[in-house]
Amino acid sequence: MSETDQNTRHTEKMKKIKAARDRMMAGKTDQKGLIIVHTGPGKGKSSSGFGMIMRCIAHDMPVAVVQFIKGAMATGERAFLETHFPEEVKFHVSGEGFTWETQDRERDIAKAEAGWELAKDLIRDPANQFVMLDEINIALRNDYLNIDDVVDFLLTEKPDMTHVLLTGRNAKPELIEAADLVTEMTLLKHPFRDGIKAQKGVEF
Repeated sequence: MSETDQNTRHTEKMKKIKAARDRMMAGKTDQKGLIIVHTGPGKGKSSSGFGMIMRCIAHDMPVAVVQFIKGAMATGERAFLETHFPEEVKFHVSGEGFTWETQDRERDIAKAEAGWELAKDLIRDPANQFVMLDEINIALRNDYLNIDDVVDFLLTEKPDMTHVLLTGRNAKPELIEAADLVTEMTLLKHPFRDGIKAQKGVEF
């Protein structure tokens, strides 16, 4: 087949795809605040969430972040947002490090509960159009928070146009069922398995 014929076939194929796409998009007219879950064993759950925050900033959408569990860590995203976008992003930490570091279940529960109370206030505030609850799934997995309480709040008290993102591996089935958008990160390879420690700019 000549290059001209290939180009003609490609053009006709793209026309059909565009027509089908236009028909599909014609019926997508509703908008709503989404409950979004990033979970799974692979890397990128929080990283993807902070990418969404960049989009929100670009669209002049006020954002709030509550970090659970790993909140005590110094991270690039926190330093960047607090330095460059303090007005656009309210950044809160509600953790003292990973649970194997704190070794104090009661203190971890108290921190998680305080973070959830703060998160509810931020979500209720209509000024915040996107609220990220980073690593809250870990707190839920460890039963530091009651999953039924969290799901009920998201379904009944979240403002209609507020997006809420919940990150962390092992998202509970109840949360996945309630969510509008769920992405599972799959682990294929990780340098940690080869003795490479977490590195700036990649992991934190």
